[in-house]
Formats: sequence, C-alpha cells, structure tokens
Amino acid sequence: MTDINAEAFDNAPLKRRLFSMLYEGMLLFGVLFISGWLFSTLLQQRNALYLRHGLELWLFIVLTGYFVWFWCHGGQTLAMKTWRIRLVARDGGPVRPLRALGRFLLAWLWCMPGLMLAWLLQVQGWLLVIIPAANFLLWMSTVYLDPQRQFLHDRLAGTRIISLS
Repeated sequence: MTDINAEAFDNAPLKRRLFSMLYEGMLLFGVLFISGWLFSTLLQQRNALYLRHGLELWLFIVLTGYFVWFWCHGGQTLAMKTWRIRLVARDGGPVRPLRALGRFLLAWLWCMPGLMLAWLLQVQGWLLVIIPAANFLLWMSTVYLDPQRQFLHDRLAGTRIISLS
C-alpha cells in the first residue's frame, strides 16, 4: 500500500461497507469452492463426512490467509476495491499481520455467538435462522455506539475503514 494520508479521508459510510461485505461473500464462494475442490481431489475425499473436520480447518485457513494477505498488502480485497474503501490502522498507516489476524478473528463475532447459542439450545426450524440473524443485527447496531461510526471489531482491533472516493 502506498502511504496515504488516511486522516484526509472520511470513514466509509455504513451502506458502502455492508454492500462490500455482501459482494465479498459472493467472491468468497468461488475462492472456497476451488479450495474445497482441491482438498477433496488431492485427498481423495469421496464422502462428505470423510475428513470433514480437516476440510473445515483447511477452509478456515484459506479464509484467514485471504483476508490477512489483502489487508496487509494494500488494505483492500477485491470487493473493497470495487466499493472504494480501504482498511487502515487507527493512525492511518498500513495494517500489520497481527492486527489483521486479530480483526479477522474479531469479525467472527458477527455470526459465531448466534450460531453457538442456537447449537447450545438445540433449536430447530426458523429459530436456526432467527437467532444468528438477531446476532448479526445486534453486532451491526454497534456501529451507532462509536462516535466515528466504526464497527466494534474495528475499534477493538485498532483499525478503521476509510472511503477513497
């Protein structure tokens, strides 16, 4: 990433960040599909339950590497480039690998508490959708608790998303 004066840039609007996340999900479908296909082909996985946990770990490693790499090398994934936003450290400098890893792990709080609660309560039917969706909405609402309108995981990780346009 070229050194930019991030202080000269405004924080990215919530709408742009959410659309970037949606687009990122579509792009990641391809990345994870190819990664899963490679894993299954190279390890002769003929049944979905065979090496299931190994596949899950592999896909988690691929996701981690994807985000940490792009955030540390330019501060932007492809979706972030499309929506003209960039991840920077709180002081406006580039994001270092440990900070990017921390942000990635903290970002799992968007969905993991709701999924864990649904699992612990052994819910079925629509509650399997409602509980994680409520978690998502509650986490998204943390943006209104921050004066700069940053999400809680960005605040905790010491990062911020700036608008480039």
